Amino acid sequence: MLSLVDLRDRIGAGRLTPQGAVSLAREAIANRDPEVGAIVRLDPAAPVPDEGPLAGIAVGLKDIIDTADLPTEMGSPLYAGWRPRADAPVVARLKRLGAVPLAKTTTTAFAFLDPTETRNPRNLAHTPGGSSAGSAAAVAAGMLPLALGTQTGGSVIRPAAFCGVVGVKPSFRLLPTVGVKCFSWALDTVGLFAARVADAAHALALLADRPAIDLPAGDPGLPRIGLLRQDFCAPPAPEALAALERAAAAAERAGAQVRDLDLPPIFAEAFARHPVIQDFEAAQALAWEYDHHRNALPPLLRAQLDGAQRVGPAEYDASRRIAHQARRSLKDVFGEEGVDVILTLSAPGPAPEGLASTGDARFNRLWTLMGVPCVTVPVETTAEGLPLGVQVIARFGDDGRALAAARLIERAIG
Repeated sequence: MLSLVDLRDRIGAGRLTPQGAVSLAREAIANRDPEVGAIVRLDPAAPVPDEGPLAGIAVGLKDIIDTADLPTEMGSPLYAGWRPRADAPVVARLKRLGAVPLAKTTTTAFAFLDPTETRNPRNLAHTPGGSSAGSAAAVAAGMLPLALGTQTGGSVIRPAAFCGVVGVKPSFRLLPTVGVKCFSWALDTVGLFAARVADAAHALALLADRPAIDLPAGDPGLPRIGLLRQDFCAPPAPEALAALERAAAAAERAGAQVRDLDLPPIFAEAFARHPVIQDFEAAQALAWEYDHHRNALPPLLRAQLDGAQRVGPAEYDASRRIAHQARRSLKDVFGEEGVDVILTLSAPGPAPEGLASTGDARFNRLWTLMGVPCVTVPVETTAEGLPLGVQVIARFGDDGRALAAARLIERAIG
């Protein structure tokens, strides 16, 4: 894989030019994408700045993020060839930092569940997950050192785990969602994919203009980790649970304090309310597409929006209240339980075989609803070469701590 930090170090040392770094990405795309299918559009004439902290870094953008230089097609023929007049603010920020928005990456239609044709580069017979399928696959295939995606349920953490890369869902609204096709305004979060935790931390710190998010040069201290199996939803595959136990044991050997953690019942209630909030808002966010082009929508999205028309304001408001109660309770979990981060599952198991499903987001939805930072770290691979990852979660606004704990686990696993 292409490491953002490594590329920047080589550029800083004069061993590589920004133009040369972007050429590496172009060559990798030419070699790998014909079999992976992660790229929707490639900018053939993207300018490569010589200056900036991300100069030489080619970036993939999930194709629901507006770009003035490339079409934004939402994974749907309804928007074929559609050209926004302006970049989304997060894209404008990338350009100010010297990065090169080189490619648009595949997305499920309107970032829901109907799968793309993208294949998992770890095993081409399996899904890369979704909805940020192309972003995860492009980084895993070594085509790009950085890619942006979005998460409304589990669309960053799950595909990152399936493809064996680092994925970050930051604290809610840390990165702007303006200029990103909305599915649920209370849940949609811009996240990113990178090869290693250090790459993701450096990129997020720059994008958010918060240097403290980046990993400290020295020892940040050993975290107190709460090990959570999330027993209020269907159990994971045995190999996923084994990967979680392995990561916890490695963190403990590295000096972290690890203890089992159980959540109060309010979290099971909140978990069940995520779909209500998502559907009520999706019915409004996609009202034009549904009212004028319902029959052109893919089957899973069409059926979901059919049902979403029946979700009323009273049910939505009650769900929002429960979510708010759970968020307040989560502060107590971190405080009274004496844990700095939560360690839990990223996905129910390895990537499913075939391209008919993007997998299940049941180990992600609650944390998206809570708005807290989440980082997935690869742990091991199955006999079929499919990655398994774990998820590190910190309190709201403590993105740097989540990343520091993730790096400890990454290093401890080796």
